Amino acid sequence: MRPAPAVDAPCRPGTRRAGVLLFFAALVAFGTFDAAAKHMLAFYPAPFLNVMRYTAVATIAVFLLWRHGLPRLSATAHRGLLLARGVALGTVGTCFMTALIWMPLSEATAIYFTSPLIMVALSPWLLGERVGAAQWLAVAAGFAGMLLIVRPGAELPLVGTLLMAVAAVCYALFQMLTRRLAGRVPGHVQYAYAAFVCLLMTALPAPFFLPEPWPHAGDSALILLLGLCNGLAQILLIAAFQRVEASRLAPLNYCQLLLAVAFSTFWFDRPPDSLAAAGMALIAGAGLFLVTRAAPRGPQSPRSPQ
Repeated sequence: MRPAPAVDAPCRPGTRRAGVLLFFAALVAFGTFDAAAKHMLAFYPAPFLNVMRYTAVATIAVFLLWRHGLPRLSATAHRGLLLARGVALGTVGTCFMTALIWMPLSEATAIYFTSPLIMVALSPWLLGERVGAAQWLAVAAGFAGMLLIVRPGAELPLVGTLLMAVAAVCYALFQMLTRRLAGRVPGHVQYAYAAFVCLLMTALPAPFFLPEPWPHAGDSALILLLGLCNGLAQILLIAAFQRVEASRLAPLNYCQLLLAVAFSTFWFDRPPDSLAAAGMALIAGAGLFLVTRAAPRGPQSPRSPQ
C-alpha cells in the first residue's frame, strides 16, 4: 500500500527536521519493499505475495481502528468514495507487483512516477481545477520522458509497460479521491477502508496462484518482513506528515526514483540505458516543477497510504 497526499498543516520548526528524517526513512522502506518484492517474484507468484502484503497492512489497520475506538465502518460517510479509493489502490498494488515480474525496477518506478503528471492532466475535468500553460508544459515534458523510457524498439515488455501505465493512472485517481475526502473522513478510517478493500481484491485470485513448493521457514519469515516493511513505511509516512507540510516533503519523493535506479543497477544488474536515464530525468524534473511551483492546489508526488 502506498501513501496518499496529505493536506498542508502548520508545523513547529523544532519538528521539521524529525519529519524530514521520518519521510526519508519511509522512502527507504518503500524502495526496499519494491526491490525485495521483485527479488521474491522470481520464486513465488505475484498474487500470493500481494495477499500476504495486504494481510500485514490490514492487521495494522485493525490496530489503528482499535486505538481510535473501533468506529463502525459501515456507518461512515462517503462510503462510495472510500470504496472507489480502495479499488483504485488495489488496482495499483496488483498492477505494480505483476509488472515487476517483467520490468526492470528503475524503469517501472519511473513510469509509476508519472502519476502526478496524470493527476494534473485530469484535474480540470475531475476536480474542476485550473491548469496553467506552464503546468501543461511540465506534463508534456514528463510524458516525453516516459516515451524515452518505453520507446518503440526498446527491450521493455509490452505487458509490463501497460500494467505500469494502468498503475500510474489508478494512482492518480487514488490521489484525487484522497483530495476529495480530505477533511471529511478521518485518516485512519481512510486507511482502514483502503487496506480491507485491497486485502479482498488480492485474496480473490490468490487461491489460484498458490506457490509450489510452499515457502520454507526462511522465505516465510522474509515475506512476513516484507509486509511489515510496507506497513512500517506507511506509519513513518503518516508520522512525517504530522510534523511537516506535504508541500515541503513532496519534492523529496523523487529520491525514491534514485533509490530504484541504484537497486536496479547494483542488485539486479539492470542499469537504465542513456535514453531511459534521460527520460527519468525529464519525469523527475517535470514532477519537481509541479510540486515546487508557487500555485494554488498543486499536485502531490506519489506516496499516500495504500
